[in-house]
Amino acid sequence: LVVEDDEQIRDGIEIYLKSQGYEVSKAGDGIEGLEVLKKEKGYTMREDAGRGWRRVVASPKPVEIVEFETLKRLWDSTIVILCGGGGIPVVRKADGSLQGVPAVIDKDLAAAKVAEEIGADILLILTEVDQVAVNFGRPDQQDLGSMTCEEAEIYIDEGHFAPGSMLPKVQAAVQFTRSGEGRHAVITSLAQAVDALQGTAGTRILSAE
Repeated sequence: LVVEDDEQIRDGIEIYLKSQGYEVSKAGDGIEGLEVLKKEKGYTMREDAGRGWRRVVASPKPVEIVEFETLKRLWDSTIVILCGGGGIPVVRKADGSLQGVPAVIDKDLAAAKVAEEIGADILLILTEVDQVAVNFGRPDQQDLGSMTCEEAEIYIDEGHFAPGSMLPKVQAAVQFTRSGEGRHAVITSLAQAVDALQGTAGTRILSAE
């Protein structure tokens, strides 16, 4: 897609790109470009809080880590980094093969799924704040040292956690904690990570006793 308000320049770029084997669409400005994307690609576009426009895609919950067997082979010999940014979303077709799909996998939910499958006892989620809080940023803000899954769901329903920020972290913590007996999650900052694992910092998400 070539977006350029000068027609001669726009046409010149089109000619060159087509000579290199590219399919080319054109638009005279950004708004027209958005309409081209919607019409030709079927994209859903939304304004992003004054930061421009972006394509909106589905964000399904991860149900399987495809590379899990590879992870198990590497586990005892190296530090494994996986699911960066949530990982590449794929679906399994009827013949068993995998196909990429336009979607975004939340990194916190992906981390919870990995922790479940490797049999972890604790899921540590690091963020920019030391503890989860309700009424965040308000005079009556309350930092939480711990909460049960049930309490977390009440706070979610009350709208205390921002989508795309603290909300998926709390959801991932609840998902992991409920995935097996004796499991719990901790949300804290990098600076408090060691203390949080020892139970003296951060926010612990626990099963109801």
